[in-house]
Amino acid sequence: MIETVFRTGDDFKAKARMLDLGTVQVPMEIFPSLRVERTPKLIRQSDPEQYHLTLSLRGDFGLAHAGREALITPGDLLLFDSSRPLSGWTTADDTDLCSDLRIQFPKTSLPFRPDQIEPFIARPLPCREGIGAVLSTCLRELTAGTAKYGTADVSRLTTIALDLLTALLAHELDSQNSLPQETHNRALLARIHDFIDQNLADPDLSPATIAAAHHISTRHLHRLFQDQGLTVAARIRRRRLEHCHRDLTDPRLLSLPINGIAARWGFPDNARFSRLFRATYGLSPRDHRAMALKSRGCDRSTLGSPF
Repeated sequence: MIETVFRTGDDFKAKARMLDLGTVQVPMEIFPSLRVERTPKLIRQSDPEQYHLTLSLRGDFGLAHAGREALITPGDLLLFDSSRPLSGWTTADDTDLCSDLRIQFPKTSLPFRPDQIEPFIARPLPCREGIGAVLSTCLRELTAGTAKYGTADVSRLTTIALDLLTALLAHELDSQNSLPQETHNRALLARIHDFIDQNLADPDLSPATIAAAHHISTRHLHRLFQDQGLTVAARIRRRRLEHCHRDLTDPRLLSLPINGIAARWGFPDNARFSRLFRATYGLSPRDHRAMALKSRGCDRSTLGSPF
C-alpha cells in the first residue's frame, strides 16, 4: 500500500490499468503531478515482499528510498523494494500528465541475494543500449496489454522482461556464469529477436551475421531456435512479410510502389517476394493492397505504378 497525496485539488483525474498475472502484476497509470509515501506503518500493515521495476513514460519522477535520491525522466528504468519506506514525487510534462508502467514481482523471482540487489535499488538502470535497451523495448510492448496481445502473450512478455532484468543485473555484477542456463538463453533470444527486427531492411541479414553480432556460433544460434517453432531464416522471412503486409494497407504509403515496400524490408527480388507473399497470405501483394484500400475507401488513382 502507498499513500498518495494529490497536488491538484478536487479536479484530480487519473487512469489506471492492472494486468494481474498471478504472482506478477503490471500496473499502468496516467496521472497529474502528485506525491506518494510508503511509511513504516504502511509496510507493517501490508508487505507483499516484492521488487517493483518502473519504466517512466511521461513526466519526471523523483524517489527518496533506501538512503538514496533518484530522478528519472521518460525512458528511464528504476528498481525499488516494497519492504522499505519511500517518498516519491512527479512533475508533469507540458500535457500536465505523467505516466509509467511497473512490473511488481516476488523478490524470489531474481536469482540474487539481497546484498547483490542492494546497489541497484533506487538507482537508474542502464537502458539506452545493450540489454537495458532491449528490456525497455519489451516493457513498452507491455503497454499494449491484451488489446494487442492475448493474456498468454502478455505472460510470456513479462517472463522475458524478468529474464532480461536478471541478465542486465548479472551483467552489471559481472556474474553471467551465475545465471540459470534457461534464463540466459531466453535473454539471449530476446536480444537476437530485437536485433533481427532492427535489421530487417538489410538484405544480407542471415544466421551467420546474427551469430557474429552476438559472439556465438551459427550452430549455437540454430540450437537456440529449436524450440521456437521457426528456424532463424524463417523468422527473418516471417517478420519481413509481416511488415510488408502491414505497409501495403497503410494509406500514408500509397505513393510507394509494391517493390519499394518489399525492398525497404529486405526483399530486393520482387518476383521472389510476390511468391512468398502469395504462399503466406493466399493472395498477391497487389490484390492485398487493392482490397485493403477498397475497404478503407481510398482513391486508387493516387497509387501510381503498382510495382
